[in-house]
Amino acid sequence: MRLLRSTDLALRLLMRLAVAGGSSPTTREVAADMDVPYTHAAKVVAELQHLGLVDARRGRGGGLTLTEKGRTSSVGALVRTFEGDGDVVDCEGATPCPLNSGCRLRGALRRAQEAFFAALDPVTVADIVAEPTGALLLGISKGPGSVQRL
Repeated sequence: MRLLRSTDLALRLLMRLAVAGGSSPTTREVAADMDVPYTHAAKVVAELQHLGLVDARRGRGGGLTLTEKGRTSSVGALVRTFEGDGDVVDCEGATPCPLNSGCRLRGALRRAQEAFFAALDPVTVADIVAEPTGALLLGISKGPGSVQRL
C-alpha cells in the first residue's frame, strides 16, 4: 500500500512538531523544510487543526504547535483519516472489473488493508519520535541558523 502525499506530509509534520520543543514553526517554514508547496502544507495543517491535533496561530509570535491529542494520537487512525476507507483497488470504477461478481481478490486486499491499519493502531506520534528518531529529526537542517529539515 502506498500512502497519499497528504498522509505522508501529515505524519512528517506531526513528527516535526513533536520535536520542536519551544519553537513554533510557521506553515511556510514547515513547507520549505519539507520541500513541498506551501498550498499543500496549508491544506494538511488545516485538516490537522480541524482534527484538534495541531494549534495554528496567526501573526507575530504565531506558528504551529502539537496538541496533547496530536502527541498521543494513533498513527493508524491518522492514516485511516487521510487515506479514507476506500478499497485498495477500484473494482467498480469507470470501467467495472468483469470478475467483480465472483472475485476473491477484493476481499483478500481488504483484509490486508485492515491488517496494515491494525499494525499502526497501537503506534502513537510520541512513539515514532522516541529516541533515536527525535535526536535525528533535530539534527537534520538546511544549514547554519535555519529551521530543522525533515
